[in-house]
Amino acid sequence: MASTLADINSQIKKHDEQIAQLRKQAEDLRNQERSGVIEEVRRKIAEYGLTASDLKLTGRAASVKRGANAAPAKAAAKYRSPTGETWSGGRGRKPRWVTEALAAGKSLSDYEIK
Repeated sequence: MASTLADINSQIKKHDEQIAQLRKQAEDLRNQERSGVIEEVRRKIAEYGLTASDLKLTGRAASVKRGANAAPAKAAAKYRSPTGETWSGGRGRKPRWVTEALAAGKSLSDYEIK
């Protein structure tokens, strides 16, 4: 058991180096496995005559990759309040100005952007 702060720091550094080596080994193994998986998928595609549309790889969704933390694309505004606030009409809760207008007997068509 370490008895001084220097001993503990030395052990931490040693373990950090071991962790880095293990991560490198894991990444190398993943890359080796990945190439095998890619080859297997290519063989299956050729064997079954699959197309990009069969695999749903066509269109905008396949060509645009978003990060896991990326915000969703902003929808076009369909409604505008008298004060200029806008709402797309479908994502999330209705804005306060919409709920207040509907409660007052107005219709969404009264606020459509034309």
